[in-house]
Amino acid sequence: MTPTSTRRSAGILLYRRTTGAPVGLEVLIAFPGGPIWARKPDAGSWSLPKGLVDAGESDWDAARREYAEEIGSPVPDGAPIDLGEVRLKSGKTVIGFAVEGDLDVGTVRSNTFDLVWPPRSGRMQSFPEIDRAEWCVPDEARVRLNPAQAPFVDRLLDALGSLETSAGSSSR
Repeated sequence: MTPTSTRRSAGILLYRRTTGAPVGLEVLIAFPGGPIWARKPDAGSWSLPKGLVDAGESDWDAARREYAEEIGSPVPDGAPIDLGEVRLKSGKTVIGFAVEGDLDVGTVRSNTFDLVWPPRSGRMQSFPEIDRAEWCVPDEARVRLNPAQAPFVDRLLDALGSLETSAGSSSR
């Protein structure tokens, strides 16, 4: 968990185990807020709740802070799973962590940012950083997430498979 440069973001992929879903697992993804994202297509536009790592801040601390700011509640207690990093087309690095927990998406209350809108109008408006969050199964998440972030879903599934395999073999 390294300190930062301005091109590093960290985020949380919250997951929950389900009985009704075909895979038995859902992940929480978030749609960015603001007028620039309002007309973007669903596929490829979603993200982990994430944000920039501040100077001197660990990646894990930044991920927890950003999750709380963008979702409006703290990260559930539990051991984080390090999902590694990916690079966006912009060149920014995103560091991902997964944590098991549950959340009623109706309670999501994001912090806001200010933007001159409409452009060149001189009018400053506030917009939520996260427009909405939704639970979805891994196959759906891979399609809806920014393509560079989709590998986080596979890394989570691999990590959970490894954890279950090692737990199963240690109980024999």
